[in-house]
Amino acid sequence: MKPTSSITRAFHLIVLSGIFLLFAPDDPYAQHKTKAYQPTWESVSQHPTPDWFRDGKFGIYFHWGVYSVPAYDSEWYPRNMYRKGSDAFKHHKKTYGPQDKFGYKDFIPMFTAEHFNAEEWVKLFKKAGAKYVGPVAEHHDGFAMWDSKLTDWDAADMGPHRDITGELAKAARKEGLKFLTSFHHAFNWKYYEPAFQHDAKDPKYAGLYSMPHAPGTPESQEFLEDWLGKIIEVIDNYRPDYIWFDFGWQEPTFEPYKRQFLSYYYNKAEEWGKNVVVTYKRDHLPEASAVLDLERGRLDSLRKKPWNTDTSIDRNSWCYIENPDYKSTNTLIDNLIDRVSKNGNTLLNIAPRPDGTIPKPQKERLLAMGEWFDVNGEAIYGTRYWKKYGEGPTQIEGGNFIDGKKVKYTANDVRFTVKDDVLYAITLAWPEDELTIKSLKDLDPDKIESITMLGDGDELDWEMTEEGLVVEPPRNKPCEHAYSFKIQYSERFLIPHM
Repeated sequence: MKPTSSITRAFHLIVLSGIFLLFAPDDPYAQHKTKAYQPTWESVSQHPTPDWFRDGKFGIYFHWGVYSVPAYDSEWYPRNMYRKGSDAFKHHKKTYGPQDKFGYKDFIPMFTAEHFNAEEWVKLFKKAGAKYVGPVAEHHDGFAMWDSKLTDWDAADMGPHRDITGELAKAARKEGLKFLTSFHHAFNWKYYEPAFQHDAKDPKYAGLYSMPHAPGTPESQEFLEDWLGKIIEVIDNYRPDYIWFDFGWQEPTFEPYKRQFLSYYYNKAEEWGKNVVVTYKRDHLPEASAVLDLERGRLDSLRKKPWNTDTSIDRNSWCYIENPDYKSTNTLIDNLIDRVSKNGNTLLNIAPRPDGTIPKPQKERLLAMGEWFDVNGEAIYGTRYWKKYGEGPTQIEGGNFIDGKKVKYTANDVRFTVKDDVLYAITLAWPEDELTIKSLKDLDPDKIESITMLGDGDELDWEMTEEGLVVEPPRNKPCEHAYSFKIQYSERFLIPHM
């Protein structure tokens, strides 16, 4: 059996990290005296955002686990199936029987992943244009998707009986992509509180459901040790380039553990000779210590500090369900361009079936995005924001949980990026007639060497007027979605360094 007691788990944490507070010397930071980063907010806030992340712009991850099996409701099925009165509760009881007889744990043998092929997945993601890829390492449900020595409730010991994270890490690096893992398990403590009236009340299942407790009880020390230990185990065994965090760790109980994690990860990266990135939501970390993430979100203005949006290909769910509402390829591309123009990245979630296959509509959208990148990637990868993100009549709001709202952009909705001596003006719809870009009226026309459209290549007719830069588009569309005008300038544009 794997360690279950608090003392045994703490011992494993010490072996894994060498920095854990329990059994630490009088000076808890003593072992960090020679390290680049110490477990203080001041120290970890010196960590820079790596250029590979700022250059890459686009990544893919996936909610894929035991919660994919019922294919109902959403990735919150493991909680909602225990909430009396909810649709998931009624569906579960009707389909599988009473929750105290068939609980969430009983789905695990049905999560087989028999058709999962890490190399095929990663090749698809690379073809879609992603520069960093990886799994949800552990969701709120408490089931680890790697070969863990800290829990029996993992994909190597149950369900697929495979090290899913390890296979994906190897495949990603084989294709030259950065590898990411996401962690959602901080909320596991509260996630199953409705289940403690059912099968989760048995302490022998605490490794999955957490130890039974009254709602509102603060996280136990054992739970917090386990939370940190799992992350450190993944860092040590798989060396992720990017760690993404969901909510749950905003509680005061996590504060010292967060500092321990960040200093450990950033120091490990120094040892590896790698540049790594961490993203967080809302105010869950100090702004300078990592990169802000907006869930299903966007901004309505330019942000000079790098930021990220995680969003799903499906408006209804993050995991596989039988009634998806997939976003169109055009929506996915337009949203990505808008974020890039405002100094943001996009982490797109897909939802594989429990057998390891990716539904055809999702594949089609990914491949269509890749075709767009083949033509327009030059205007996205390696670019930086300009002094103005864009222009146009279509107004959008900023914030979390809003990118599911449908927006119809026009040809006059333009977004800007820059790279060296090139300014890219990307129109979010096809300009049937000449396009006037008002924001470019201050460009010196004598310094414009040429204007072309990516995918076409022929020099376009243009003139500078009092209204702005007027460009005649090519006769034929070079792609199916947004269109990139390449403005070659005789001087280098100022690229911000933030």
